Amino acid sequence: MSAVERFEDEGTKKLDPRLTLRLLGYLRPYRMRAGASVALVILSSFAEIAGPAIVAIAIDLFVVPRGSESAGVSRQVGEWLASVGMMPASALDGITAATLLYLATLGGGFIVLYVQMVVMNMMGQRIMFDLRRQIFGHMQRLHVQYFDRNPVGRLITRVTTDVDALNEMFTAGFVAIFGDIFVLLGIVAMLFWLNWKLALVLFSVIPFLVITSLWFRAGARRTYRMVRARIAAINAFLQEHISGMAVVQLFNRQEREAEKFADLNAKHRDANIESIYYYSVFYPVIELVQSIGIALIVWYGGGQVVQGTLSIGALIAFFQYAQRFYEPISDLSEKYNILQSAMAASERIFKLLDTPVEIDDPAEPAELGELREIEFRNVWFAYTGEEWVLRNVSFVVKKGERLALVGHTGAGKTTVTSLLLRFYEVQRGEILVNGVDIRKYRLADLRRMFAIVQQDVFLFSGTVADNVSLGDATIGRQRIEDAVRRVRAARFVERLPEGYDAPVRERGAGFSVGEKQLLSFARALAFDPPVLVLDEATSSIDSETERLIQEAIEILMEGRTTVAIAHRLSTIRCADQILVFHHGEIRERGTHEELLRVDGIYRRLYELQYREERGEAASA
Repeated sequence: MSAVERFEDEGTKKLDPRLTLRLLGYLRPYRMRAGASVALVILSSFAEIAGPAIVAIAIDLFVVPRGSESAGVSRQVGEWLASVGMMPASALDGITAATLLYLATLGGGFIVLYVQMVVMNMMGQRIMFDLRRQIFGHMQRLHVQYFDRNPVGRLITRVTTDVDALNEMFTAGFVAIFGDIFVLLGIVAMLFWLNWKLALVLFSVIPFLVITSLWFRAGARRTYRMVRARIAAINAFLQEHISGMAVVQLFNRQEREAEKFADLNAKHRDANIESIYYYSVFYPVIELVQSIGIALIVWYGGGQVVQGTLSIGALIAFFQYAQRFYEPISDLSEKYNILQSAMAASERIFKLLDTPVEIDDPAEPAELGELREIEFRNVWFAYTGEEWVLRNVSFVVKKGERLALVGHTGAGKTTVTSLLLRFYEVQRGEILVNGVDIRKYRLADLRRMFAIVQQDVFLFSGTVADNVSLGDATIGRQRIEDAVRRVRAARFVERLPEGYDAPVRERGAGFSVGEKQLLSFARALAFDPPVLVLDEATSSIDSETERLIQEAIEILMEGRTTVAIAHRLSTIRCADQILVFHHGEIRERGTHEELLRVDGIYRRLYELQYREERGEAASA
């Protein structure tokens, strides 16, 4: 079993009152709708129960030949109608009145049930809207490391499939249970009212129903959890492999990955088949028990009719009530499993919502003000345990200075910028902005100071203009176009059929790596931050594109504090300070000329890269 499946399979084993109360909390804004829906369900239940009683009384009073004595309830109803002067003059009038009353209960029940379903489904949709908004809002506040540890497909399942399970509980489970219970209680009351002895005969089969329902409930609960675990594993697998389809095809892994998917798909199929097994046994058993109950009614009830202690109408009513008696019992078993599915889904959703926001605003935030300096003071950081990625890192960047970070892959350069933006928290030491620990600032205020241009640029679905402004209403169209032109991106944007309104497909498909990076430069320029972070921003750009944006980078850095991570050392010659990282430590620092005069790591990196560039030029 995969890690995703193991996590998903950790479902609740029984109805948890704590989870139930927490779920019902989402009904609080709609308690008037919920109360009205419960009242409508009860009213609908009364209409459903009244029908067979009307038929029984009508048969005993108006269909059975005149002169034959009605037994039990029908006689009492006839005597009451006669005492209040409402007894019809003829049998035909009585049948007509009973028919109209029966149709009225059917029509009223239909209208009540229709209104109730509309109210409940609208309420369910609103609760889904609230819950999805809450989940997505919470996920946006979680630290980046949480997303490093959890597959995207599983998180998507939380927002989609699991919320759908809760919607089913609110619309088809929670209130419907009240309806089934009232129908069941009403039928039991009517059966005892008509003839308590025959009612006990009918109820003699209930132990078989209870045993079957308990067996079905236990098996269906387990298969529900298994099916959801399998579908979450499929979602995670699909998200990962569709995003990485180019790699799969490049290394000819199609058959192998298809086998993996077939295995996951087979597990999902088998789980569904197992759940079908429980349903295929449960409902036929219910039908069998129902048939046995009706046979007992025919045997015992028929004998009572012959003896004159039970009317024909009451016997017919017993048949009708017996058929309806088993429906709410089987419905309650299924509703219980809907609740179980909702419990398992809610447990996973609340586990996500209860994930602490480890990086949050302080209770009493400090005012940031205008940037003066950034300082790393004895910073230590590890992603896991004490496997230190940064060790005792200290440096200061003054306003307007240009700091460059260089070093081999894995030396800790990108981690520096991630800590500066508080994507992660330092374990030791502190990071100061204007002499104040960054943990004392609001996240929004701190991150508003920065614009980051990464090597792997992420573009969202939308338009070119939307990707530059990221939907910020304060960034107008003219500002967007100016930013695009200044970074030399207008040469390809304005050639698009719809220009700045051209659609951008998922992750910027259709744009080259260089074009996407140019758009990320335009995005940074449009937001006009005091600090610019360049995370290997030109490492994937060809030489021609690099030359085009060098001037734009200079314009972008002018008057701004800049932190640049670069593989191409030729791009950082103008830096005021260069830090050379090696195994998480700063081994060298200085300007380009100063570091070249030292026979150290920077000089060796520069000479190695210089020889590679000369070799490429010679080959060209």
